[in-house]
Amino acid sequence: MAQSNLPERTFSRQLSRLSGLSRQVFLSPLLPRPRARRLVQLYTGLFLFGLGAALQVSAHLGGMPWDVLHQGLHLQTGWSIGTWSILIGMLVVLLWIPLRQRPGLGTISNVVVVGLSLDLSLLWLPEPESIPLRIMMLCGGILVTGVGTGLYIGARLGPGPRDGLMTGLAAKGLSLRLARTVVEVSVVILGFLLGGTAGVGTVLFVVAIGPLAQFFIPMFTIDEAPEPPVHP
Repeated sequence: MAQSNLPERTFSRQLSRLSGLSRQVFLSPLLPRPRARRLVQLYTGLFLFGLGAALQVSAHLGGMPWDVLHQGLHLQTGWSIGTWSILIGMLVVLLWIPLRQRPGLGTISNVVVVGLSLDLSLLWLPEPESIPLRIMMLCGGILVTGVGTGLYIGARLGPGPRDGLMTGLAAKGLSLRLARTVVEVSVVILGFLLGGTAGVGTVLFVVAIGPLAQFFIPMFTIDEAPEPPVHP
C-alpha cells in the first residue's frame, strides 16, 4: 500500500517544488480573481496599446520613444517594427534579472501582444499626406495608448517590460524620473541615428502619457478578490 502511494507523493513533491520556483520567478498569484475580467481587460489594453503605437507610427510625426528605436532597427534590417518590439521586450525582461524584478502574466503578454497588435494595425492603417489628418492620427494614437495603458496596468497582472526596467533602476537608487529620462532619451537618440522618426509626436507622447495614465489607471484598476476558503 505504501509503495502504491509512492508515485503520488513523488508527484506532489515535484509539483510543490515547481510551485515554489514559480513564486520565486513570477509575481504571485499569477492570475488572481476575478480571472476572466482581468484577462479580458489585459488583452484589450495590450491590443489598444499596439494600435495606438501604430497610429503614431503611421502619422509620421514621431513615435513613442521605444518605437523610434524599433522603427530604426526595422529600417536597417527589414524586420517589422512589431518584431523588433517583441525582441527588444524580451531583452529588457532579461535585464530584470540583475535588478531582481519579477515578471507577471501581464509582463510576458505585453512583450508578445503589443508587437503583434502593432504589426497587424500597420497593415490596414492609412498613411495620410495631409498634415491635419496626420495630427489627428497622432493625437488619437496617444489617447488610445493612454486608454490601453490604463486597462493593462489596471488589470494588475504585472508591469510592462520597459516600466519594470525603470522601477528596477529606481530600486537601485536612481530616481524614477531620472531613470525614465536617461533610458528613453538614450533609445530615442539611438533610434534616430538608425533612421527612426523622432519629432513633435515623440515629445507630445512623453508629455501626455503621464497625465493620461493617471486618469485612466484608477478608472480601470481591479481590486483583488479574496480567494474562496478551502474546505477539507
